[in-house]
Amino acid sequence: MSLASGQSYLAIPGPSVIPEQVLQSMHRSSPNIYEGELVDLTRSLVPDLKAVARTDGHVAMYIGNGHAAWEAAVANVLAPGELVLVASTGRFAHGWGETAAGQGVAVELMEFGIKSPVDPQRIADRLRADSERKIKAIMVVHVDTSSSIRSEIAPIREVLDDLEHPALLMVDCIASLGCDPFEMDAWGADIMVAGCQKGLMVPAGMSFVYFNDRAAQVRSRMERVSWYWDWVKRTEPDYLFQYFGGTAPTHHLYGLRTALDMIHSEGIEATWARHAKLAEAVWTAVEHWSQKGPLTLNVADRAHRSHAVTALRIGQPYGVDLRRWCEQQAGLTLGIGLGMSEPEDPTGLGFFRFGHMGHVNAQMIMALLGTVEAGLAAIGAPYQAGGVSAAAQVIARA
Repeated sequence: MSLASGQSYLAIPGPSVIPEQVLQSMHRSSPNIYEGELVDLTRSLVPDLKAVARTDGHVAMYIGNGHAAWEAAVANVLAPGELVLVASTGRFAHGWGETAAGQGVAVELMEFGIKSPVDPQRIADRLRADSERKIKAIMVVHVDTSSSIRSEIAPIREVLDDLEHPALLMVDCIASLGCDPFEMDAWGADIMVAGCQKGLMVPAGMSFVYFNDRAAQVRSRMERVSWYWDWVKRTEPDYLFQYFGGTAPTHHLYGLRTALDMIHSEGIEATWARHAKLAEAVWTAVEHWSQKGPLTLNVADRAHRSHAVTALRIGQPYGVDLRRWCEQQAGLTLGIGLGMSEPEDPTGLGFFRFGHMGHVNAQMIMALLGTVEAGLAAIGAPYQAGGVSAAAQVIARA
């Protein structure tokens, strides 16, 4: 017998749960893309996208996932042969670096491991040694979706300013935008990339590159930029085609409009606070379970954990067994341990992840935790019972 019939719950760290309001707004016939309501709707998205990122700068919209935003950001400010410093706390920093290398950019990888955030002092030491100012940009992932590490951005800007180094600060907020606090202007990010399928609660297919005037000046000095990736046309369009380098992603735009309305109705600070409290409930449950048995959180220090995704390790065979039991017997899908491994588990099958981003509330998180505790018991994994009760106290105190 399976208890999985009924509404399933996709608790992976993106694509996230899509609100019914967003789905309903997308369920319509194709609109006119040359004039009328879609043109006005698209223009209305720009100020609200900026508000979520806390910026007065610019935002370019692309049809594509986060990898498309990576490539667009690189194409606009980095020429072949130029050097970029990539600060890595997990798989996705590697991916952004690989994207840059694919465009002929020289990539220097600075590893911080998969359990610790970026250390600004190490970056300062490297920049101090860069007397010829060969490093043109620093790439850092705010929240790495694989490791669930959250790195501080403002201290990196302080390092750049203290050393009067001209490198651009480029930040990946694909997992964090709309979930973890992010202040693009106040923290001094020059470029930020994001996707629509996580905290913005829209089906995958759109991504965004935010940039300030300083980054725009670098773009103006580029000898050439791919016609499609060029952000100039997308931020100064004469007609709708120029926003997207061709036909607009019509139904995504309707969904995004509704999602942004939901975020601004709740308030971005309240949205951040909701994610923080729900993340605390998740951590409390796992920390309780971990008192007995092999289950551990990947990031030991709460200050360095994301409010959008939690990476865990339980080892083999429990990792695969737990995910399969939750999905097949209870209708709950957990995230795989993407890009995670250790000597005793080189395949990373003993890792898994919780996604708690976007359209989630207390009862959904309590259902997630209750199912996982049942799964731990069902597969015979050793753990300390009572994690759900501990999480309930966190919710009750909220």
